[in-house]
Amino acid sequence: MTRTFAMPAAAPTVAAWDQGHVPGAVHLPTADVAARAAGLVPAGSRVVTYCWGPGCNGATRAALEFARLGYAVKEMLGGYEYWVREGLPVVTPGGLTRRPVDVLTAPRAAITCDC
Repeated sequence: MTRTFAMPAAAPTVAAWDQGHVPGAVHLPTADVAARAAGLVPAGSRVVTYCWGPGCNGATRAALEFARLGYAVKEMLGGYEYWVREGLPVVTPGGLTRRPVDVLTAPRAAITCDC
C-alpha cells in the first residue's frame, strides 16, 4: 500500500507550503479533495493528512473528505510543527533539511518518543 501525505490548505497557505512541508506530501486544499484526489493520489493509497500545527482542524476535515472517497486515511497529530520539532526531514526552498530535535517533543538520543 502506498502512503501519501496530503497537506490540506485549510490553515496553511501556499506561502506556508513553500516555507516547508513533509517530503512526498501533496498540497491539496480540503475544498478540492473530492474533485482532485483521484488525479493526485493513487487508488489504494493510505493517506496521511496534516496541517501546520495542532491548533488547526484542517487535517481532520481533509481526512473526512478522503475517507468519503474510500481512501484509508490517518491524521498526523501535531501537524507540520511537531514533525519539524521532532527533527524529522522537511522540504524547504533550500532543499531537504532537518532541524535539531526539540527536547520538549522528543528525546535527544533518538527521533522517537518511545511511546
